[in-house]
Amino acid sequence: MSKTVKTMVTDDLRARYREVRSACVVDLTGLNVQEQQGLRATLRTRSGRLEVMRNSMARRAFQDGPLEPIGSALVGPCALVTGSESVIELAKALVEAAQKFTQLKLKQAIMEGVPELLTVEILAKMKSQRDLIAEVAQLIGSPARALAGCLASPQSRIAGCLKALVERAA
Repeated sequence: MSKTVKTMVTDDLRARYREVRSACVVDLTGLNVQEQQGLRATLRTRSGRLEVMRNSMARRAFQDGPLEPIGSALVGPCALVTGSESVIELAKALVEAAQKFTQLKLKQAIMEGVPELLTVEILAKMKSQRDLIAEVAQLIGSPARALAGCLASPQSRIAGCLKALVERAA
């Protein structure tokens, strides 16, 4: 590959992954074409994308960007998995796929806001953003529900007493 072509490919990768903040690295060695297509289809259901690229070009493209730390994980045959949704959901899909496709090797991952690399298995065990938001909403609402229960209790006692007085008077 000529230097001009390498530069063009690197620039294209840089433009494509400029805004990507999270990704997983996997090794597809040993998977046949049907298995690779099955893996790609599985990832597409979760808005994921799998791309095989040359490691040296990817490292150059990721340099001075949010994916720069993942360059150290690009050793040997690699493919990059990215998605428009949560990287945790992609990691869970990859762990499930690794059980189905035994030749698939899960390597490293990077998540937005976490400066060091994680293994894909550890990332898959984390809670997704949707789960965390639901948990926070539940925690925020919990004191209000308890307070409403406390406030309703004396009112029902007063109402019961008033009802008893009305029944005695009649």
